[in-house]
Amino acid sequence: MTEQTAFDAPPESVIDTEYEIGQDNIQANLGPFPLDIHNPVFMISGIAVIAFVFFTLLFHDVAEPVFTSIRDWMTSSLDWFFISAANVFVIFCLMLIVSPWGSVRLGGPDATPDYSYTGWFAMLFAAGMGIGLMFYGVSEPISHFSSSFAENAGAPGSWAPLGGAAGDEAEAARLGMAATIFHWGLHPWAIYAVVALSLALFSYNKGLPLTIRSAFYPLLGERVWGWPGHLIDILAVFATLFGLATSLGFGAEQANAGLDYLFGIPSTDTSKVILISAITGVALVSVLAGMDAGVKRLSEANMVLALLLLIFIVAVGPTLAVFTGFADSLVAYIGYLPALAMPFGREDANFSQGWTAFYWAWWISWSPFVGMFIARVSRGRTVREFLICVLIIPSLVCVLWMNAFGGVAIGQILNDGYQAVTEAPLELKLFAMLDALPLASISSFIGIVLVIVFFVTSSDSGSLVIDTITAGGKVDAPVPQRVFWCVFEGLVAIALLLGGGLTALQAMAVSTGFPFTIVLLVMCVAIVMGLRSEPRRA
Repeated sequence: MTEQTAFDAPPESVIDTEYEIGQDNIQANLGPFPLDIHNPVFMISGIAVIAFVFFTLLFHDVAEPVFTSIRDWMTSSLDWFFISAANVFVIFCLMLIVSPWGSVRLGGPDATPDYSYTGWFAMLFAAGMGIGLMFYGVSEPISHFSSSFAENAGAPGSWAPLGGAAGDEAEAARLGMAATIFHWGLHPWAIYAVVALSLALFSYNKGLPLTIRSAFYPLLGERVWGWPGHLIDILAVFATLFGLATSLGFGAEQANAGLDYLFGIPSTDTSKVILISAITGVALVSVLAGMDAGVKRLSEANMVLALLLLIFIVAVGPTLAVFTGFADSLVAYIGYLPALAMPFGREDANFSQGWTAFYWAWWISWSPFVGMFIARVSRGRTVREFLICVLIIPSLVCVLWMNAFGGVAIGQILNDGYQAVTEAPLELKLFAMLDALPLASISSFIGIVLVIVFFVTSSDSGSLVIDTITAGGKVDAPVPQRVFWCVFEGLVAIALLLGGGLTALQAMAVSTGFPFTIVLLVMCVAIVMGLRSEPRRA
């Protein structure tokens, strides 16, 4: 038994991806540089990015205070908005799981999955890994543990939900892991799931182009192919570009710090620029090699290295404590979740503004990138199956990773009195933790390689997503266009690092994440309208 309601699929002419969105595409054969671009979106996005890079590099001395002001104002004034929106996305996904719409199949009632569960889970695992896990795997649990354990917990510069855990080592450790899981678990994956579900539903079930604007067809109708749609896609380009630049900047900071730590290569602006340029060059080779020969092989190698590093840390560290800590951390996360997710009446401003507001904006700016990847590998799954797996599988992987890396570091402090990991700056905490384990030089070198290869695969995959959006939803646009976006991802990261370092990176992630948060909230309404017209089993 099926049900049909309000929103009908667009007319047959719209289902052709060359419809009105294609009428704006400029196609030209310029010898080795063919073009197939969506005129307003590509032109406006490209010119704006070029101008941003030019002015940031030209006036980098005055850029830092501007970026600092932007970040501080948005995180202090809008932290409640980011926290509330992320809560909405989690509740929305959970409601869809238990609703009758959970039986709707992506691709239609007769669609079959393109990948086995094993392959699909592996790709969801790959999507859950990134530079952020390398940068924050040790530094975030340690930071939260130190702040909540401090005798002055609750004072400026520290945070203390539920009264804190001042002087209580065990509870401070549980609170530190709970806060870390909060930032890497259900909330970010609910953000990604909303974008991925909208892209999959409106592309596979409604026959619309694989681009962000398509999700708004139920609300905007034919206007989605005009300026309202152009603005949505332009926002998606900016959000993705600056979200990627933030990750690339963090990766450059950590890779450079690791090279200095191991080989004495000084961590200067010049070395960071050289590092970003060299890695962007490798990413360009991957772009030119194509998805199968380039980014796919790098991703597979990266997953093997990441798994080996994780197994090594679990094996040489307190193995039993890692596994028991995994369950205890999940229990702590559930217990502290109401306090951590509360958007109003908070006294832990440093946590909600300095950590959570930035994280949610960063995840939201990444959502077109990760969402499109997930959508492209999820055809044939039911909505319920899709949401359960997208929320649970990557979240558990992130919990395991954080518990292994952060848990071992906290154990070094509590059991061995090892303070180097506490005293090290954020970008060096991983290497300080590894330094206290056997084969430190080898594991630290593998850590640097992982950061660099994550850098390359993120840049390559990100350029593909941005190019798809700026080509009107086409996934086979000419390679030179991906080369353009790959180069400018690196240039934006360089410009932000020179114009204000990590502060500038955080400022742009928050600035682009704010308007795109509104896009995602409206997208939830469009998803419901799209699901109402889909056949489902009683």
